[in-house]
Amino acid sequence: MRPAQRRRWRVPPPPTGSVADGLLRTGPARRGDDRRPQRARRYPRGAAPPHLLRPGPHPRDLPGLVGTLVVLRRRTFFAQALTHATFPGAIGAAMLGWSIPLGAAIASVVIVGIMTLIGRVKRQGSQVASGILLTAGFALGVTLQALNPSLPVHVDSYLVGSILTVTTGDLVLATSVLGLAVLVLAVFGKQILFSTFDVTGYRAAGYREWPIEVLTLALITATVVTAMPAVGAILAIALIAAPAAAARLVTRSASHIFVVAPVLGAVSGVSGVLLSRSLDVAAGPAIALCAAALFVVALLVRSLERMWLRLKT
Repeated sequence: MRPAQRRRWRVPPPPTGSVADGLLRTGPARRGDDRRPQRARRYPRGAAPPHLLRPGPHPRDLPGLVGTLVVLRRRTFFAQALTHATFPGAIGAAMLGWSIPLGAAIASVVIVGIMTLIGRVKRQGSQVASGILLTAGFALGVTLQALNPSLPVHVDSYLVGSILTVTTGDLVLATSVLGLAVLVLAVFGKQILFSTFDVTGYRAAGYREWPIEVLTLALITATVVTAMPAVGAILAIALIAAPAAAARLVTRSASHIFVVAPVLGAVSGVSGVLLSRSLDVAAGPAIALCAAALFVVALLVRSLERMWLRLKT
């Protein structure tokens, strides 16, 4: 009689689909099932660098470029609320068998409409609307995920993301959004800056403010949806806002921010991936930490410059 053999767990293969669809395809481990929840992939030591390390124009420049609009127009909290409130859209898409980024995009459109309606209520504002939708939307997504535990969408994968599982389709989508953002800024850049820094003068000149507002919100929404699969809902806002905020500290012209911010965003991405490679940690948090570190450095440089000017005078 042969001795009883110990049951072994088989390591599941890495995801092959889209980043958001393939972060955690397997559900919770069940008795008699050889699947276990997969953790976010980390950059292995000695492996070849991913797409993020390639030189030249790249989708990694998108968060920094559109983040300039987020910082200048003071839409940081809106972007933060958008990253969390799209979670129900991802859950709903998984329930219907749709693409998860598509569900998040549809949820983003609905959220922007609801924010606009709440913001028009008297004694309320956009910050109030953003706060309500941030908590309510994410709570709804967590509830739906808890009621459907077999869905291939997990809270941790949605919050942190995995930049190392980016596919060609994700890069094409990000490149398309980047090209659209460059085109919009090239055509409407002056009007956007005019409406940002002088709303009264913009209206007095005969322009309507709502088309520019809708256009900027659409770019912010597309950027958030594109960045979340790579760095997650929590870390996306760091990659969007931190490079632009740092660029605003070290530049003297608003037009220069649109050039410096994407460069700082690219530096944050490359530095984060290299840091995750050397320390064997997750790439998303490493990128967010590098972006925050660049902002701190820019803040120190600005403070030292002011001190020098005071001493000089």
